Amino acid sequence: MRTLLVERAAHLLAAREPVTLRSLVAGTGVSTMAVYTHFGGMDGLWQALRQEGFTRLAARFATTETTADPVHDLATLLAVYCENALDRPDLYRVMFDATFELEDLGAADATLEHMVQAVSRAREAGRLRAEVDPLDLATQSWAVGHGLVSLVAGGPLPRRALDHGVPLLTALLVGAGDRPERCRDSVERAWARLPPAG
Repeated sequence: MRTLLVERAAHLLAAREPVTLRSLVAGTGVSTMAVYTHFGGMDGLWQALRQEGFTRLAARFATTETTADPVHDLATLLAVYCENALDRPDLYRVMFDATFELEDLGAADATLEHMVQAVSRAREAGRLRAEVDPLDLATQSWAVGHGLVSLVAGGPLPRRALDHGVPLLTALLVGAGDRPERCRDSVERAWARLPPAG
């Protein structure tokens, strides 16, 4: 029942319909009491919905292939992050609604950890300077992806603005020690997974 209600809320968001007690249970065959039973009320539902966004992102990251090119892998994670936001823009916005606490902060941290590991591998492979802090560079990389896709998924920028991800990530990673040509090739190959602007 809990999963059903979370899915129903996500569906309402995607359809741009209001998420209320009544709209949430409409057509499910359950009463509004189920929201209190499983979530303690609407605040608890929003908290669970926010958590669901991170759970889905973590699942997508977990299925992303690791290759012999850690810079490509980092850029791929960021491309997957953008895909995730574009696929479910309403759920993506809820993920970052700090009005409600996350149920499991560790699950959100785990998504960043995928990027931290890619940076660590790039540093160990000699692609980045030894003094690069993996958490700092992963956070900066995430900021690039998040900033771009937030402006596209929720407006005001058009889909083609995501193309700026290649030069932005390349500049960031070259600044951390990677060679320009090699870095750009790694990032471009990863970024190519994003569908072209239509």
